[in-house]
Amino acid sequence: MPSTPPVAPRKPTDLPALHGRRRTDDYAWLKDEHWPQVMRDPAVLRADIREYLEAENAYKEAMLEPTRALRATLFEEFRGRIREDDASVPEKDGAWAYYHRYREGGQHPVMCRRPTGAAGSTDAAVNAAPAGEQVLLDGDAEAAGKSYYRIGGRGHAWNHRRFAWTVDESGSEYFTLRVKDLDTGKILDDVIERCSGGFVWAADDETLFYTVLDDNHRPCKVLRHRIGTRADAGARATATATATATATATNDAIVYEEADAGFFLNVALTESRRFVVIDAHDHVTSEVRLVDATQPDAAPILVAARDPMTEYDVSHHGDRLIILTNAGGAEDFRIVEAPLASPGREHWTDLVPHRPGVLIVGFEVYSRWLVRLERENALPRIVVRDLKTGEEHTIAFEEEAYSLGLAGSYEYDTDTLRFTYSSMTTPEHVYDYDMRTRERTVRKVQEVPSGHDPADYVTRRIMAASHDGEAVPVSLLHHRDTPLDGSAPLLLYGYGSYGMSMPASFSTTRLSLVDRGFVYAIAHVRGGTERGYAWYNAGKLDRKTNTFHDFIAAANTLADRGFTRRDRIAIHGGSAGGLLVGACVNMVPALFHAVIAEVPFVDVLNTICDDTLPLTPPEWPEWGNPIESEAAYDCIAAYSPYDNVKAGDYPHIIATAGLTDPRVTYWEPAKWVAKLRATKTDDRLLVLHTNMEAGHGGAAGRFDRLKETALVYAFVLHMFGREAEGLFGRETE
Repeated sequence: MPSTPPVAPRKPTDLPALHGRRRTDDYAWLKDEHWPQVMRDPAVLRADIREYLEAENAYKEAMLEPTRALRATLFEEFRGRIREDDASVPEKDGAWAYYHRYREGGQHPVMCRRPTGAAGSTDAAVNAAPAGEQVLLDGDAEAAGKSYYRIGGRGHAWNHRRFAWTVDESGSEYFTLRVKDLDTGKILDDVIERCSGGFVWAADDETLFYTVLDDNHRPCKVLRHRIGTRADAGARATATATATATATATNDAIVYEEADAGFFLNVALTESRRFVVIDAHDHVTSEVRLVDATQPDAAPILVAARDPMTEYDVSHHGDRLIILTNAGGAEDFRIVEAPLASPGREHWTDLVPHRPGVLIVGFEVYSRWLVRLERENALPRIVVRDLKTGEEHTIAFEEEAYSLGLAGSYEYDTDTLRFTYSSMTTPEHVYDYDMRTRERTVRKVQEVPSGHDPADYVTRRIMAASHDGEAVPVSLLHHRDTPLDGSAPLLLYGYGSYGMSMPASFSTTRLSLVDRGFVYAIAHVRGGTERGYAWYNAGKLDRKTNTFHDFIAAANTLADRGFTRRDRIAIHGGSAGGLLVGACVNMVPALFHAVIAEVPFVDVLNTICDDTLPLTPPEWPEWGNPIESEAAYDCIAAYSPYDNVKAGDYPHIIATAGLTDPRVTYWEPAKWVAKLRATKTDDRLLVLHTNMEAGHGGAAGRFDRLKETALVYAFVLHMFGREAEGLFGRETE
């Protein structure tokens, strides 16, 4: 194997000049000009690009050869913490309870159901098929012989006689929809290609609503398919002129087509099942249309016309709509109601008023209850409201940092709420909560077969003062025996974009770091919504650098308080979190010893200037539009990791990529690594791992994913010399 790194040739390419700025990109050649075809068929990747990526993979294997045994050990540790024949808690829907389970050694879920009257039908399933079980889809059998296989959306018809699902077989997030007759077990001829993954059944049990992707990989149309009619040509049809001929070859009707390339579409069903919801949205604006699920051929009805910077989500209850929105200056959102007959914004009245600093994250509506998940000071809680009396009560927990989630329900007329709870020390618990009696029933506790005692670990929440005085929450996990005298290595994780909150939840894999003496930390930086929507707004557009300063402040505070030292910090980020770590190593490279950058969004300026890429137009509200705005161009140019690589010493770095990734295209990390290697002055390790058979999420099988985690964790342990150390409380072999 090669002992010297591959050198990507410099091929200067003049980029289109914007706002009088001229740029040359030495590594633009790594972007295959036929990238949409590559996403659908990786075999068509240009030969010189493939040769370079494979050379980087070979160099990575050579440099990480000393970690081979450690990777195998970590994989076995990860696997030992998983109950291999695990199963979800069944979800009741009338006469049937639906669930998924895994078989011993299986990579993919088996979708199942059983009669609600069957013995054990209210308990989690086990490996041995329980009485009355019917297998709807065997993921392992379907994945056999395929290099990539991932199940997307799935759902049964209302009469329980058909089951539909979508599957991605390349990692590119081009999904194919299929349907099974559950009475006969036959897979129907209805095959819809190039879906975006989601769909819903209408009340007639014959009609499916789904979204399709155009040639730029954008969900731009909602179509209506009737079982038994030809659908394949229509799903391949796009808004381009070349697709006009094929568009007429299908009976699938276009229900709604989005003209703005900056808006994506998705479909859903209200909890009452009364309406199909068609949602058009970018990151800050939304617009909803409703189709009566009992009249699937009806034209969609607009709820409220899109208004820039206004978001809203719609549910249904009786003769009214219940809407979560930030309209009217409700930065942290409020819940309003509107008459079903006149749902326009002028008729919205408060049901749950806006409270600054208390972010309403999401909500669910039942026949007698309104349930909302809200977050204040980076801690979540669930609030249950009696829709008849207006009385409310709260579900919360006592740990310093934890995660809560609403699990949803097939049933609308119910008093049972299902939710999940975990913390960085506590495995996930699934609860059924009686909203009337307020009693909790534990339905499942995540099992760790190799053993886990929460008392062996400590979870904490501290605050770090950022450059402008803002207090940044940091969630911590460490073993109770870890010395907090600055000697411990620390892995700091962050994200900080799109308003996404990083939960302080349980992870079995990170225990392998913590058991080897690492402190694990999550910095809840601006750009997320941990401290409300204002926290998000303060970390986007022209204030994006706050995200980076917050992360650096977290690292410095952890060192100042003795959790680690400044030469003992590794940082980890993926996707937009890869932008975070990439920007930070340009700003203060000496602060960090090692970096994990998974599918990192590092070529920001080039990507956001390229309006042909799948996500670019919808992301201008997040980053700014550098094509139209000189200020946005200069702002992005000032922090884009690829554009700001400079001569000097950098930490040890491992970057990952997925060849068919439509979100962060493979050439972003490839170009970044090539430029780093040609520019940096140190001899620290820099490797690139490209999964040549997967996309943004990496490998699809649950054990294959663990191998990828073992790779990056072994890299970090190796960089700190921790691979041979004994685990707390026991010795390694």
